[in-house]
Amino acid sequence: MAGIYIHIPFCKQACHYCDFHFSTSMKRKNELLAAICSEIELRKSEISVPIKTIYFGGGTPSLLNKEEIDLLIAEVYKNFDIEDPIEISLEANPDDLTKDKLYQLSKTKINRLSIGVQSFFEEDLTLMNRAHKALEAKECLKMAIQYFENISVDLIYGIPGLDDKRWEENLDTIVAFGIPHISCYALTVEPKTALKKLIENGKIPAVSERDSHRQYLILLDKMKKEGYVNYEFSNFGKEGCFSENNTAYWQGKSYLGLGPSAHSFDGSIRSWNVSNNIQYTTQIQKGKLPIERETLSKTDQYNEYLMTGLRTMWGVSLNKVENYFGIKYLDYLLQQAESSINDGLLEMVFVNAVNPSIKSEELTSSPKKEGTSPNDKILIISEKGKFLSDGIASNLFMVE
Repeated sequence: MAGIYIHIPFCKQACHYCDFHFSTSMKRKNELLAAICSEIELRKSEISVPIKTIYFGGGTPSLLNKEEIDLLIAEVYKNFDIEDPIEISLEANPDDLTKDKLYQLSKTKINRLSIGVQSFFEEDLTLMNRAHKALEAKECLKMAIQYFENISVDLIYGIPGLDDKRWEENLDTIVAFGIPHISCYALTVEPKTALKKLIENGKIPAVSERDSHRQYLILLDKMKKEGYVNYEFSNFGKEGCFSENNTAYWQGKSYLGLGPSAHSFDGSIRSWNVSNNIQYTTQIQKGKLPIERETLSKTDQYNEYLMTGLRTMWGVSLNKVENYFGIKYLDYLLQQAESSINDGLLEMVFVNAVNPSIKSEELTSSPKKEGTSPNDKILIISEKGKFLSDGIASNLFMVE
């Protein structure tokens, strides 16, 4: 299976923390959507397996109307094989999700909404310069659950001024609405963002890693008690409600990124489109792909597998490391992992100890050896090490 990501680079206003590619001008929207349709056709030969997920990200895809969404989905269906049932997700902002908008979306092939709430408190939304109000966030969820069963909500923790009580209330609100999937991210200060400048100028307090860590632990405890599975560091879902798009990404499946700044990956080659709407559109109109490509070495692929695998409950398969990368990589991994295992940050367990319902081949298969025993060993991040997962993974990297 493979996935398709479609980047819609338009926003009503710029959130202070965002460093994604977007434009607050909608003047060239029709021209750019036509270019995305053309790119779909130009790149149809790059994916030879059925498409299992389509993800509209941004930017703010909920700024598109029904006809525009239908057009893009129809173009994908025309140019690729589709595996049913397919998950088709749309990122949406609460202020866009009026009752009429939700009704219109329900008449498209969209079957999953990812709603960027971030917080149910006005002071947090103001600090982050979000376009919606706290009341709009709650009202949109009341209406959304009437039209969609598969809904995810994004929340941000570690916001300056966000105390633990308000953070717990944010989580309680999501649970009360019966939302089956939650994505929670620590507020990060990226270079060249308004947030970084505001902190440097002393207008906003600095982000506290200690507060972020504490609120992440609150998150883990709350989600576990409410029956959500922490299948990836930032993602929590009820059984049967994991994001297929997210899962495919973290398990290293191929995906094709369409639109300006969109990234693609096929297992060995990573590529990305130009992050400029006019340059993107102009090149596509000439029948050229405004794309850069990078071929990953075996060591790059090994490091990528560690980084993505250790963020998930499925971990890193020792069998896959040996079969796909070689005994040298397995020996190096075990040697590097020893101190983290001794410190209680990493655990070595059998596949069926993670989740007996998951087929082992989903975790450990490789191009060289399909299917493995449930008794194969995997490395996973312990509860103690979860907040440090990226750092732990980087300590296991091999340097060429």
